[in-house]
Amino acid sequence: MNEPKRGWLQRLTEGLSRSSRQVTEQVNKVLTAKPLDREQLDALEEMLIEADLGPQAAARIAEAFGEQRFGRSSTELEVKEALAEAVAAELVPRQGVFDPLGGPRPFVVLFIGVNGSGKTTTLGKIAADLTGKGAKVLIAAGDTFRAAAVEQLSVWAERAKADFISRPTGADAAGLAYDAVERARREGHDVLLIDTAGRLQNKQGLMDELTKMIRVIHKVDPDAPHEVLLVLDATVGRNALAQENIFGNAIGVTGIVMTKLDGTARGGVLVPVAQASDSPIVLIGVGEGIDDLQPFDARAFSRSLVGLEATVDG
Repeated sequence: MNEPKRGWLQRLTEGLSRSSRQVTEQVNKVLTAKPLDREQLDALEEMLIEADLGPQAAARIAEAFGEQRFGRSSTELEVKEALAEAVAAELVPRQGVFDPLGGPRPFVVLFIGVNGSGKTTTLGKIAADLTGKGAKVLIAAGDTFRAAAVEQLSVWAERAKADFISRPTGADAAGLAYDAVERARREGHDVLLIDTAGRLQNKQGLMDELTKMIRVIHKVDPDAPHEVLLVLDATVGRNALAQENIFGNAIGVTGIVMTKLDGTARGGVLVPVAQASDSPIVLIGVGEGIDDLQPFDARAFSRSLVGLEATVDG
């Protein structure tokens, strides 16, 4: 996450190209006649819904767009700029900050989400970024039911030069979390990153396990975990909304990470997820590389989504 801004913005635009291509084709198809009439705005709203922006956001964006006075001489660029601003207006209030080095030590982060969402990889990328900044990091393999997840995290820990703690398959995840917080305090770690299970087919059992982990962490440090990050996979589309609802209602989520935005033509799903959640979007991922996870910038995302070059304020 310490990559120069320019390189990241270019890859954000490239990563969202599947989404922006769909949006651009629809914009060109819909907004051919000017000035805009009601039929075109309805078609734009329908297109935004198809891009998974959600009916409420789509209606507001189309309405805001309709207030623009496009003449017959308006260019495609002017139309896209206006659309990007309308999308950004939906997202800017939902932009958050993830700063594990700006709080107490050890700063405890719990990662939650369904298996396959990119949770373990996200944790590994964050660990690598933090150790690259000189932080002392401990990774805890809290998904004790999946040996593959433990092995994957072990590889990430080695790659990131972070310390690692795990238990045998099937061990009590809450007990591991307790030991991890105690060790992080004892050994002076700056940040503790805790992975968790994501077996949503046993929803109640999973939620009970996660709340138990949080309870035992409280016993060591009443203020921990300091962050609970929900990792969502953009490629599942509107199903990400259901996952946010399940986890958000049961666990005190503090921030959302949206991964795999480069793997979907419906990157717009980030919009309804952001608005449905009480928690802000803090990080997004557009690739497999270690630097492909970056802080969420609402305006840069909105511009990329409509096929414009991403820029950052200031």
